[in-house]
Amino acid sequence: MAESEFKLPSDEPEEKLVKSEDTTDPNYGKKPEERSIKELLEYGVINLDKVSGPTSHEVVSWVKTMLGIKTVGHGGTLDPKVTGILPVALGKATRVLSALLNSGKEYVCVMYLHNPEPQKKIEKILKVFTGKIYQRPPLKSSVSRRLRIREIYYIQFLEMRENYVLFRVGCEAGTYIRKLCYDLGEALCSGAHMVELRRTRVGRFKEEKSLVSLQNLKDAFTIYQKENDDFYLKKILHPMEKMVEHLPKIFVRDTAVDAVCHGADLAAAGICNIDARIKKGMKIALMTLKNELIGFGIAEKNAMSIYKAKNGIMVKSDKVFMERGTYPHWKEIKE
Repeated sequence: MAESEFKLPSDEPEEKLVKSEDTTDPNYGKKPEERSIKELLEYGVINLDKVSGPTSHEVVSWVKTMLGIKTVGHGGTLDPKVTGILPVALGKATRVLSALLNSGKEYVCVMYLHNPEPQKKIEKILKVFTGKIYQRPPLKSSVSRRLRIREIYYIQFLEMRENYVLFRVGCEAGTYIRKLCYDLGEALCSGAHMVELRRTRVGRFKEEKSLVSLQNLKDAFTIYQKENDDFYLKKILHPMEKMVEHLPKIFVRDTAVDAVCHGADLAAAGICNIDARIKKGMKIALMTLKNELIGFGIAEKNAMSIYKAKNGIMVKSDKVFMERGTYPHWKEIKE
């Protein structure tokens, strides 16, 4: 399997269509990368490296205490012994975490075979488990043990030593890798169980990009507090827009932003750019021309219909994250 085949849904590239040209007023709003530490602590996200031992809830609690903020949430629970990427959203950015549900996740797993098996047989069985599979959550799980369908986007055999097998798997959120190992063992007729697991991706959150430990977060925040130096903390706190990088987007002109912030649906006249991937009924991100996240919406039409439309409602408002008044009312801009 070529490297290009190891893709999650979040790897699908954006295809932007320009419906109409417009400029944005620098007096209103702010580019996400220009936000202050105070703003990032309210609308930010951290690509945190969870260690083995604590629960995801405990990690979130420590971050809350460390940064002295009231609201912190995480994007996808990791079992206490599992390590790796745990996106942690701060303040009002916690409401954006739902965007990560359909982005896909990747793990590297060590599986132990109860009886020796040849490598070729293992690789063949791994391929069988690619695609949609049936899974029943394990006994120790936080959800009901009903049979459900989950998608395995790819499984890559990495290495084998004696009865230990190392593999990488990209999968849909809610896939239990411990159960996957058990099922692989059953298919091999040898039995198997999970020994070690690390999450290496959650959508666009990756190990090689800005992954930070709790200790480094604490050190960066201490330097910021005691020395008023935000250099290190700025590298750790990302704008909440990072959580929607993979979502199809519609870019809204300045004159329509405040109406959307007040819960109005988006009409054709307020649209500048459209992602060609948009289909009717799809959840999309509504953005300003400065790349700020306004909120989520549900597309009323597909991309080409929106592109050609001269009037009518194109997107139904779903969730709004931007504060009202960030951009003025369209009448004030016109005047």
